[in-house]
Amino acid sequence: MTPDRLVIAMRKSALSQWQAEHVRDMLRATHPACEIVLLGLSTKGDRILDQPLADIGGKGLFVEEIEAAMRRGEADLAVHSLKDMPMEMAEGFTIAAVPAREDPRDALVSDRYPTLDSIPAGAIVGTSSLRREAQLRERNPGLDVRVLRGNVNTRLRKLDEGRYHAIILASAGLTRLGMKERIRAYLEPSQFLPAVGQGALAIECASDRHDVIAAVAPLTHRATLLAVTAERAFSRALSGSCHTPIAGYATFRGGELWLRGLLATREGTHVMRGERAAPLAADRGDAAAAEAMGRALADELIAGGAGSLLAAANVAGRAPEH
Repeated sequence: MTPDRLVIAMRKSALSQWQAEHVRDMLRATHPACEIVLLGLSTKGDRILDQPLADIGGKGLFVEEIEAAMRRGEADLAVHSLKDMPMEMAEGFTIAAVPAREDPRDALVSDRYPTLDSIPAGAIVGTSSLRREAQLRERNPGLDVRVLRGNVNTRLRKLDEGRYHAIILASAGLTRLGMKERIRAYLEPSQFLPAVGQGALAIECASDRHDVIAAVAPLTHRATLLAVTAERAFSRALSGSCHTPIAGYATFRGGELWLRGLLATREGTHVMRGERAAPLAADRGDAAAAEAMGRALADELIAGGAGSLLAAANVAGRAPEH
């Protein structure tokens, strides 16, 4: 039975509010008699903006306090960018639904340069992602890649103030905030792999809240769920830490799911790539098959020497900042 009232926890940012409102509107359309309330929370990942995310605890900093609110009974569910979710869910929580994915590509934002390849050596490029940093450095080792933290508006402001010559953002966030005109160029997955889960939303709740799980189940988009299941399985099987640049993107072509994965060192000097495809129906495919495909691609990279890259990344992550 659908609850009479549902409280959605979210981060206090314009993008998080858009995402929560989007899910709220879908729930209202599905359960018109249910009252939907939004609860904004500030997370540690939002408050600490002067250090790289990998150095202060990784993606879990965006969800821990939201999960604590659900444990206390202050919220029934939460809406996250799936790419911000840890690969291992906290005990007692589950991803209950995954709506249809927005554009998964990264985007170049710059007033000076129209394409990634037009950016010269020495130019300052901002990003908060080790995955983006590794791929940028692989393409152009001479770039001055610097940490860029904060919400979308904060990052754009820092670019406009001249602190960076270009920045890389997820195109989904810019599109959702009505800022698509800021995109100078899309970075195609064939050349620049996105983050695992990029462009998708995750609806999280306590694993024992069967009423909430049933209420949000109709919001799941099957093809998106299968794709991100393969991507997350790939990343999880590599057991990479927050210091490990990992990328993964799965999409349907014909009657099969096609997964591409990447593992690299932060400097982009060592990069491993792989791909795998499996027959799978986008509308009724088995999630277990998608999970197995992700693990199989990770096993291929491990057999090819991924362990040394993971070890190097973890050692680098423990080194002091200079």
